[in-house]
Amino acid sequence: QDQLEESGGELVQAGDSLRLSCASSGRQFSAYTVGWFRQAPGKEREFVASISTSGANAYYGDPAKGRFTIARDTAKNTMSLQMSKLTPEDTGLYLCAVATGRSEPVTLARLYKIWGQGTQVTVSS
Repeated sequence: QDQLEESGGELVQAGDSLRLSCASSGRQFSAYTVGWFRQAPGKEREFVASISTSGANAYYGDPAKGRFTIARDTAKNTMSLQMSKLTPEDTGLYLCAVATGRSEPVTLARLYKIWGQGTQVTVSS
C-alpha cells in the first residue's frame, strides 16, 4: 500500500503564502483522485481540495476557493497545495489522501482510503 508523506508546514504570519507537498511511495497515488484535508484541534476533519487522476479537474472547499491551488505531478508521484493570503483560521494539521477507485475530485473524507500523517500549519495573527 502507498505510504504518503506530507511536508512544508510551518509557522507563518497572516497574509503569508505557503506551499505544501505530498509524496507517495506506491502506485495507487498516480492512479486515483488525491486530495487535501485539514484538522484543527477540537474540530472535524475539513475538506480543502481534490484533484482528478488526470490533473485536469480540481475542486475546492469554501475556505480554499480563490486562495489555494492544488496540483499533481503523476510522473513524480507528488501533489502540492499552494496556499496564499493565509489567516489564523487556516491553522491545522494538513493531510493528503488517496481516494482509491475514484478518478474525479471528491469531497467526502470517507471515500479516501489512504492517508498521510499530516504536516502542521500554524498561522499567527
